[in-house]
Amino acid sequence: MRQKAAVLLSENATTLLTAGGVVGTVATAVLTGRATFKAVEIIQDESYETIEGTDKLKVIFLSKTERVKLVWPLYIPPVLTGGLTVGSIIMANRMSAQKAAALAAAYGLAERNLSEYKDKVAEKLTGPKKQQIDDELAQDRVSKTDGYQNIVIVEGEVLCFDEPTARYFHSTMENIKTAVNATNSEIIHHDHASASFFYEELDMPATSWTDEVGWNTDQLLELKYSTVLSPDGKPCIAIDFKVLPKADYIPKHY
Repeated sequence: MRQKAAVLLSENATTLLTAGGVVGTVATAVLTGRATFKAVEIIQDESYETIEGTDKLKVIFLSKTERVKLVWPLYIPPVLTGGLTVGSIIMANRMSAQKAAALAAAYGLAERNLSEYKDKVAEKLTGPKKQQIDDELAQDRVSKTDGYQNIVIVEGEVLCFDEPTARYFHSTMENIKTAVNATNSEIIHHDHASASFFYEELDMPATSWTDEVGWNTDQLLELKYSTVLSPDGKPCIAIDFKVLPKADYIPKHY
């Protein structure tokens, strides 16, 4: 039971810390307000005293130091709550950054392993055999992906399938190559380009993945093409990246 609780806390630590930060912010404001009202009452009570033998009140002018001495204990709870709140927010941010770094590292490792595997396969298979395997893989992906029925084919354009994002779209080989050239031009002139830039050139919406990955001058965008059939037998052009875009594509300038 304890082990399950520990796992649950570990998996949801960021969410719990963020929730703690939100609750702590509200609690700090409430406690500060209450302490302030109480402090005003105490200072007012200590600012007047009854003149001996009369019912009249005499005003006592308290210095700032005297006022602080009277009310400082009231602000201990909001200060402690505020400190815990700040700590929760900082920890949540650090844990989010660590998770993002871990995901980026995992993605980079998977990308490297895939690239090494592809290079080794390319050494063994060349020419028609390699193209045949690429075509068969593309056909498998197309056959498993629905949605082609919703694509309206414009005259002169053909049905296309983007393998990295598993989406159908309509275009021409000329338009696709133009998008590749535009993306590489962006890389050359600005040192990098996101994958979303390429898809926008094809009039396709960006995704959360394409917003986070891209290319730089270390490796320009290259596509490989396969001719396949959609599930209903229509000719379809499948495109894939020869080198996957990477998460740390933006050059660091020190």
